Amino acid sequence: MGWGSWGLSSPHPEAAEFDWGIPYSLPAPPVPADNPMNSAKVELGRHLFYDPRLSVTGTLSCAGCHHQELAFAEDRAVSIGATGEVHPRNSMSLTNVGYTPVLTWGNPLLRRLEQQALIPLFGEHPVEMGMVGREREILQLLQMDPVYQQLFPQAFPGDIKPTLAHLVRALAAFQRTLISLGSPYDRYRFGRDPNAISASARRGEQLFHGEKLGCFHCHGGLNFSDSLQHERMKFVEIGFHNTGLYNLDAQGSYPFPNTGVYEITGNPADMGRFKAPTLRNIALTAPYMHDGSIATLKEVIAHYAAGGRTLHAGPWAGVGSKNPWKSQFVTGFEITTQEQADLLAFLESLTDLSFTTNPKLANPWKG
Repeated sequence: MGWGSWGLSSPHPEAAEFDWGIPYSLPAPPVPADNPMNSAKVELGRHLFYDPRLSVTGTLSCAGCHHQELAFAEDRAVSIGATGEVHPRNSMSLTNVGYTPVLTWGNPLLRRLEQQALIPLFGEHPVEMGMVGREREILQLLQMDPVYQQLFPQAFPGDIKPTLAHLVRALAAFQRTLISLGSPYDRYRFGRDPNAISASARRGEQLFHGEKLGCFHCHGGLNFSDSLQHERMKFVEIGFHNTGLYNLDAQGSYPFPNTGVYEITGNPADMGRFKAPTLRNIALTAPYMHDGSIATLKEVIAHYAAGGRTLHAGPWAGVGSKNPWKSQFVTGFEITTQEQADLLAFLESLTDLSFTTNPKLANPWKG
């Protein structure tokens, strides 16, 4: 969907009443009817997001893998759970997570933040926060802690005592406020400030949206991703792609357990298909790809320029450009040193420091 095509449907009533603080009259994320927004609920969710007591060891909060200064991502290749278990995937940035209709790297069925929150809390494969079987402990915390005793009645007026449903709704409400629309590029594109980005970044924008590189096919629109939803859209857009990152045994396979949508469907054509994440704040979220296997943006550009990655040795050796399930958009291209510099300048112009330093999104427990 292009920059000017925001759909025709009316804004969700709860979204319209809540003050999102969104600049340039851009659309807000959609809000489910059973979890309307209010400021007290968002504040409750912020406290829960940063509370390490919601992990089995009391050491890991949601923010432990989603750091504000890194655009709510982390700088490790893959995450490590509360018990020390190494995870198979990289923690995706939560930048503008409310605008995305699918919430993980490879599961097209997981579409509600309220549902997704249950996975890190209670999932066992892998263990993230490790609270399965400890539901009563969570409820005792919410009922006994003086901060939560104050916040819950404000967030859910009329409800007698907190439940796990309240917890996930509050977490989801806070996550919907993780909105990044204040980058230099936004000031240039929506604020009509011609000096907000450099001449190099403007050239990079043209490359990004041109057919020579074709980046926009998977990373276009408001959120620089082809998975998009917002309050003015009549339908959602969802995209998963095989980018030729691997090609085991020349059969197109990806290393287990990171097989993408194939893990859910069992359809061979879904092998290696992963969500195209937002590119907003992309300069802050290295390393890249679903398994953190590419270290820098320069290497990412090289991967796409080659039309897929070639690994010459080791258990994952293969020529990714020949992966039979690879996306039609990953065909390779030639790029000069200057064009690479321009493209990088454009990607860096998507960094929103007002988002990564916003005190309303920061840890409320500090001090």
